[in-house]
Amino acid sequence: MDQGIPCLWMRGGTSKGAYFLARDLPADPAVRDALLLRIMGSPDPRQIDGIGGGDPLTSKVAVLGPPTRPDADVDYLFLQVFVDQALVSDAQGCGNILAAVGPAAIERGLVAARDGETPVRIHMVNTGEVATALVRTPGGRVSYAGGAAIDGVPGTAAPVPLIFTGIAGSMCGALLPTGRAVDVLGGIACTLIDNGMPIVVMAAADFGLTGRESPKVLEADAGLKDRLEAIRLQAGPLMNLGNVREKSVPKMTLISAPETGVITTRSFIPHRCHAGIGVFAAISVATACRLAEGPAAAIARLPKDNLYAIEHPTGSAEVLLEPLPDGSFRAGTLRTARKLMDGPVYPNEG
Repeated sequence: MDQGIPCLWMRGGTSKGAYFLARDLPADPAVRDALLLRIMGSPDPRQIDGIGGGDPLTSKVAVLGPPTRPDADVDYLFLQVFVDQALVSDAQGCGNILAAVGPAAIERGLVAARDGETPVRIHMVNTGEVATALVRTPGGRVSYAGGAAIDGVPGTAAPVPLIFTGIAGSMCGALLPTGRAVDVLGGIACTLIDNGMPIVVMAAADFGLTGRESPKVLEADAGLKDRLEAIRLQAGPLMNLGNVREKSVPKMTLISAPETGVITTRSFIPHRCHAGIGVFAAISVATACRLAEGPAAAIARLPKDNLYAIEHPTGSAEVLLEPLPDGSFRAGTLRTARKLMDGPVYPNEG
């Protein structure tokens, strides 16, 4: 490790992470994960001896490699490096980190850039689906400059549209793994749903909340977090996820009436309250709003078109949700990405 490990440090959507080529990391997952813990500085709430930012949103990893299926240009494995636990999880994907996979694949020579715009077909290894990212490449080089803005990120950057198909049941095997729009867990009406991300949707009012509390206030409510975790542990087997005590899914999502969009959310990932909302979680919430029997439909303000503004603590995430004749959905969103650093990273060898 004296020479360090080649690393791209990038912002993807409202997250930051380290992007590696698979060939630069150990092939053994256990050895790889131990290395990533040292690189990020976990377990430590501050991650002071690594490059992590002391927050789940800044302690993420993308592992890129040549495609292992013919309809993709690059393989992308997402790994969540826990901040205060010696745990690395591949139990979910990440749509925000996905936003920088296309640019990173071009930067690292895995995909040849076109002049103008380059579509990158990304095999999301965690869940098995393929997403298409459209990357601006004037003159055959990635351009990060542009006028697109997303809530939760200051300033503007080049837009990165993402299109998804076939994401229903990505991890649970079905859009509604129990076959029902409503399951009552811990006395709370819940929708257990997976349209790209397994989540549990619950009305904030059922917990005596407005749903507009800040993440800081919600994180300080130990009683609330205990109730959410009890429901999450019940939901895991029902969602075909097994024992989720040490898994990062399902996400727990509290919903309330919107201000200007479709619905308001407060998401736990799974134990800390998210300052925003993940791309796939937003798609799953939007889908839950279409279920007439579920708790979301009772308070959602459905759009006249197929564009859903999912409100969160720092703004809203817009997702496209278009019903298809076979009952599935074509989903999309617009993210931005930016290269922050490119160079060797040196893990603690002590």
